Amino acid sequence: MEIALAEARAAASRGEVPVGAVILRAGEIIARAGNRTRELNDPTAHAEILAIRAACNALDAERLNDADLYVTLEPCAMCAGAISFARIRRLYFAASDPKGGGVRHGGRFFSQPTCHHAPEIYDGINESEAAQLLTSFFRERRD
Repeated sequence: MEIALAEARAAASRGEVPVGAVILRAGEIIARAGNRTRELNDPTAHAEILAIRAACNALDAERLNDADLYVTLEPCAMCAGAISFARIRRLYFAASDPKGGGVRHGGRFFSQPTCHHAPEIYDGINESEAAQLLTSFFRERRD
């Protein structure tokens, strides 16, 4: 999660919402990314999506069956869908997102009968650090 937090801090330094993601397989990092929606003018350029794309590219595969995703914020519904389609084995996330989350909040994507694959989910890892990073980022924007 420390590397995902570093990606989130890097995203914040670029003026992006500070969310970072890392994908590991067999204990090795195969992809890492931070949000780039503003930089790329792409509403789908969330950290999770970019990391999934990079991991699939690195492995030359459309599925990440034996991979684990670490992300600093609860994934939204779009990212939860991508996680399911990529067949990510385990999802670890830091801060909950009551407004935009799609895992423990909102539509709870993985709990829907139409979800074909749900990863094991572990939340609250480094939650306070990730939440503080987000709170500080948005506080600076309001002041």
